[in-house]
Amino acid sequence: MTEMTATSPVLKDRFGRIHDYLRLSITDKCNLRCVYCMPEEGLPFFPDEKVLSCEEIIQLVQHFAKLGIHKVRLTGGEPLLRKDILEIVAGIRSIPEITDIAITTNGLALPRLAPALKKDGVDRLNISLDTFDPKRYHEMTRGGQLKRVLAGIEAASREGFVIKLNTVVIKGQNEHELVDFLAYTFDHDVNVRFIEFMPIASKQQEWSERYLGIEEVFRICQENGWDYTPLKLSGNGPSENYQISGAQGSFGLIHPVSCQFCESCNRLRVTADGCLKSCLYWGDEIDLRSRLTDFEAFETAVWQALADKPENHEMALNEQDRVKDKTPTWRHMSQIGG
Repeated sequence: MTEMTATSPVLKDRFGRIHDYLRLSITDKCNLRCVYCMPEEGLPFFPDEKVLSCEEIIQLVQHFAKLGIHKVRLTGGEPLLRKDILEIVAGIRSIPEITDIAITTNGLALPRLAPALKKDGVDRLNISLDTFDPKRYHEMTRGGQLKRVLAGIEAASREGFVIKLNTVVIKGQNEHELVDFLAYTFDHDVNVRFIEFMPIASKQQEWSERYLGIEEVFRICQENGWDYTPLKLSGNGPSENYQISGAQGSFGLIHPVSCQFCESCNRLRVTADGCLKSCLYWGDEIDLRSRLTDFEAFETAVWQALADKPENHEMALNEQDRVKDKTPTWRHMSQIGG
């Protein structure tokens, strides 16, 4: 069923987009309660038996590798809470077709785990950091300590990881710090990615009050006399990247709401309980866990997800007539894996 090229299989949807990137949530648990990721009261976490085991994760990635997936990102929740995280990484690294492994993390465990993660084969880290203010960090994460994530970034830098900082911009909370994040790139070899606040599992009025378009960063650069130029970074993520003249690092814009990047979407998402989501926003998903022992059934399910994948997510809900399931996802970001 898989389309073949001269060298490898290709997963292509009906819009011609080639999918070679898997975002795999390995837990819905997290030791923070970020305002854009969970409700204030928190969420009931899946019981352990409902979450994919290490063996199931490796089997799942092996199946995807046969279908043309080369790049894997482990997400959560907080993936570094898994006690078997190093075993998971090593198992994925042993799959010959997988050429790139990344992890999205809040960074709190990196002072302890960064050396081992590097040794076992992780190439890149995305670390969540929405503010440099300790009090505001405590508020936005509902209990986190800024010094711990900064120590995690330092530990990752020492190990030589390719590092991206994920900064969700929220009106009334951290928009005044955009200049600080831009200035941070002068002395730190990281890519700061400004991400629009997305209306996922949020009430429309609440989201509208907190949403801010991130093109504001260009005005800040102009105000400070910072010249910037477009930059091509390795990987095929959704950000538009730039570098300020004289800076070690760079910055990127991810604007899923104000500007659709769906035309180049190359990713499939699997939740911690083993469901395949072809689109971040919509509610349709297919159970893969029950198909792990039958590759043919697994492959059929993946192709079904690609057939159901819409051309874009249209977070404003203008595309409801074009998707199989017309209901936005019931899952919060921590349950999807970002």
